[in-house]
Amino acid sequence: MIRTIIFDIGRVLLDFDWVTYLASYHFDCETEKRIARAVFENPSWVEFDRGILSTEEVIDLFVHADPELEKEIRLVCSKLYQTVTRLDYAIPWIRHLKNQGYQVLYLSNYSDYYFRTTQFALDFLPEMDGGIFSYRVQMVKPHHEIYEKIISDYHLVPDETVFLDDTPINIKAAKECGLHGIVFRNLDDAKKELEALGVS
Repeated sequence: MIRTIIFDIGRVLLDFDWVTYLASYHFDCETEKRIARAVFENPSWVEFDRGILSTEEVIDLFVHADPELEKEIRLVCSKLYQTVTRLDYAIPWIRHLKNQGYQVLYLSNYSDYYFRTTQFALDFLPEMDGGIFSYRVQMVKPHHEIYEKIISDYHLVPDETVFLDDTPINIKAAKECGLHGIVFRNLDDAKKELEALGVS
């Protein structure tokens, strides 16, 4: 029996669309690809979420990846909060699950910068029973330690807990820690997969 539902946040409870955001600057095709590689596809992006480096230090890593485009990279990084959009289904969905008696938590790779600048899209947080942002604990998915921390902090029974995340590797890690896992693709499919686990 499932008693606890844990949600990832980005691309699950809010939309994170850096492709459309980057396109809004109307760079030429090659410049846009280079900025994408230097910023959004850069392995250093995870340092945003890990919360050890400052925002400025992470942006410096992006610039270091393509110094010729420093001006453009810093311009794009000046309004990164515009990559985030509020999803209207989040609060009704959470309320429905809570009304059915489920504990509802979040487990998200999320940076201090995004937390401070995207409050407009995080209005569902007061509806939830708690959770973990990666930057606050300096741990990130898919490392097992962050799953083990939420299990410990909230005294969860893994076999009575399901985790929804849009990234397959994060679900693989959750399952390795004993949780049920659902790769989130869209709302309808997620509800069907939850129903298969007995969650109405």
